[in-house]
Amino acid sequence: MKRLFLALVLLLAAVPAFAQEPDRSPRVTARLLAEGPVAPGGEVWVALEEVIRPDWHTYWINPGDAGNPTTIDWTLPKGWTAGDIQWPRPKRLPVGPLMDYGYEGKLWLLSKLTAPADARPGDTVTLNAAATWLVCERICIPEEAALSIKVVIGEGPRDAALASDFAAARALLPTPSPWVLTHALGNSLDLFLAAPALATARPAAVEFYPLDAGAIKNPAPQLVGYTDKGLVLRLTPGTKAATLTTLNGVVVLTGTDGSVQELDVKAPQGLVPAADFTVVPQGASADPMPLWLAMAFAALGGLILNIMPCVLPILAMKALALARHAGSARRVVMTETFAYTAGVVLSFLALGLGLVALRAGGEAVGWGFQLQSPIAVAGFALLVFAVGLNLSGVFEVGSITAGDSLTHKQGAAGAFFTGMLAVAVGAPCTMPFGAAALGFALTQSAASALLVFLALGLGFALPFLILGLVPGALAFVPKPGTWMLRFKQLLAFPMYAAAAWLAWVLAVQAGVNSLVILFTAAIILALAAWLWASTRDLSARGRTIGTIIAVLLLLGAGAAVAKLQSAPAAAPQTEAGAGASLPNREPYSAARLAELRAAGRPVFVDTTAAWCISCLVNEQTALASDAVKTAFTARNIVYLVADWTNRNPEGAALLKQYDRAGPPLYLYYAPSSAAPKVLPQILTEAIVLAAFQ
Repeated sequence: MKRLFLALVLLLAAVPAFAQEPDRSPRVTARLLAEGPVAPGGEVWVALEEVIRPDWHTYWINPGDAGNPTTIDWTLPKGWTAGDIQWPRPKRLPVGPLMDYGYEGKLWLLSKLTAPADARPGDTVTLNAAATWLVCERICIPEEAALSIKVVIGEGPRDAALASDFAAARALLPTPSPWVLTHALGNSLDLFLAAPALATARPAAVEFYPLDAGAIKNPAPQLVGYTDKGLVLRLTPGTKAATLTTLNGVVVLTGTDGSVQELDVKAPQGLVPAADFTVVPQGASADPMPLWLAMAFAALGGLILNIMPCVLPILAMKALALARHAGSARRVVMTETFAYTAGVVLSFLALGLGLVALRAGGEAVGWGFQLQSPIAVAGFALLVFAVGLNLSGVFEVGSITAGDSLTHKQGAAGAFFTGMLAVAVGAPCTMPFGAAALGFALTQSAASALLVFLALGLGFALPFLILGLVPGALAFVPKPGTWMLRFKQLLAFPMYAAAAWLAWVLAVQAGVNSLVILFTAAIILALAAWLWASTRDLSARGRTIGTIIAVLLLLGAGAAVAKLQSAPAAAPQTEAGAGASLPNREPYSAARLAELRAAGRPVFVDTTAAWCISCLVNEQTALASDAVKTAFTARNIVYLVADWTNRNPEGAALLKQYDRAGPPLYLYYAPSSAAPKVLPQILTEAIVLAAFQ
């Protein structure tokens, strides 16, 4: 009654505001989404999406001291049934002396609907729902919407991006607690989680959200204490605490690494050990890093990216270009370094803008997303192959031989292209420090995200920028000479190696048959390059004919590559790589992880991709060592591989859960642990073995 009275007071207080408020548009925009087709007698997840205006909020199933939760009244065809709303974890919403529980921003409320067994495959049914909610800021406004969605009976195509969003939404739902729970009522209400691992891990924050109104005093501070047997959360009893034989709710554990785990709690009355308590601030969570720190991490990550194996061939080309100008005027050197920097920075900004736009459109993409498309991988392979042909002398775009002088425009254009190529080839490498910054960027506004990408580009370009800005820096660069031609030709071979690596990535993504298309396109490309170069010394008519034929050949190569769009994705590479020799290797899924954790099994999760150089290096060094294999066997650790070479919803949801932009991501779940241990992105044998202790 108290909560209902407070809600009525808020509604009455809003009446004068209604007369003054000219904006009659909804504060919440709602729609229904279905995960996909449903088989006769099968189940399908349906989401009520609420997009809530900034500074407004709706409510959890237990709204706290005031408010009302969202309701869904289904009107379904005959034989259909709908389950209850599955509520993700809420957040604390202080309102003066009150404490509410609710949601801000975008919210998905999931329900599981069941089709009748006699539903006819091929039919399309319409599911109708009347949704109501209370949305509040300084005032509270009840809103409602009549919604509907069509669902196909039987098999049909599934939208990968939508499936990823559903997987991410399910990841926010509380899971049953793996530990024994009890509660005791005295002057305080103590909730005990019998988990010695929690006493060792010491989560950064522990919060309890009660399902029963009146179970606790919502605004009161929550205290956390530890014993050698687990964790004790001390709460202030509410008006109905004495009537509860079981304390029901959700415990949210935030690890020191920022990972969050939601536990469904059903704690009967029982013994609770004594513990020393400390205050946990209401709403405590891992604070997101400030923008300035994210930019600093991005700049440092960009600087480190220069030494990644996938970037070194490109940087050698740039160093060679600078060597050409070692004795040139300072103005020429500065022009090239600034052009290179512009190419790098604008390329990173373009990648960042693409990521932001795709994610805003609902796509589950992350760092390296451009290499999750077979066409993009083939295009990069052909581009790198073409660079190799140029360095080998099959055709020339400019010259780097001693005594050859390029115009100011040509030099700047070449430097700009080199910067773009360095970013294109180096982007799949996830670098230390930069990964955390990218994960932050992809959860922020577009402006903040682009600032992080700007810092990443400046950090990547910094070594060559210094050569242009610092007088005398070029004194350490060798003088131009005939050695440059030999070095130029030598650089072609790392390019060919990079093209071969990208061909392997393509085979992993689209199967071995895709290599026929790629190799055919590469031969046509080489023929076009040779034909164009060999007709340069002919008459104007001969040059024109050679150019036309070369262009037609290039169009033919492009048409061949376009066929990869319809190539079927290869099966996940659960048996590929150095980690294939590890025992208990299985493909990752959230359901399988939950099953293993409920059984108390230790689990190592490896989020990887064939195009991720850091991942491959870690597999060949740390994970392939005999000591690591022995540890996996001795501890009976299950090795789950989340292969993100091709886009998949499970991998995307996992990366999103840990605010990562892309692989690698390594997680170790000790038996009965509250949250996983997040390992560094660059592994060593010692780091992996230490995580198991």
